[in-house]
Amino acid sequence: MTSFEPLQLSRAPRFNHVGLSVAADALDETGRTLIGDFYRDVFGFQVLDVMTIDRQRFVMQAHTIEQFVFVHAEEQPMTAPRLDHFGLSVASEADLDAILERAKQWRERDNRVDIIDKKTEDHGVLAITAFYVRFLLPMMIEIQYWDYKR
Repeated sequence: MTSFEPLQLSRAPRFNHVGLSVAADALDETGRTLIGDFYRDVFGFQVLDVMTIDRQRFVMQAHTIEQFVFVHAEEQPMTAPRLDHFGLSVASEADLDAILERAKQWRERDNRVDIIDKKTEDHGVLAITAFYVRFLLPMMIEIQYWDYKR
């Protein structure tokens, strides 16, 4: 029988990126511009041009250099059911509403923006308000505001 020592780390591991695959055509100059513009305008992501390889790789920084969305080309790209997603949290419902409004403004220009509108689930001590959005990538992003009741 093997015994294990407790894991000793200088900090707890944390999520730092999500990787998604798309068809190479989605990562041509036009596709990268559309994806980069949407995720910048709606979420504040920044394209990391130094990591871009035309029709192969596209990376967007999600507010810090250690958090990013890594998009790469595959012959058989990722497909995901509508509710497959990754999540981001915000500090206030007003922040959530601002992101939702920007996504809706984008949807007015491009009907490929897919939004599942805002909803609140009340769990007693915690209410979670969220919405989902997707544009040109295989997974949605869920934006959540956690309202801890005191």
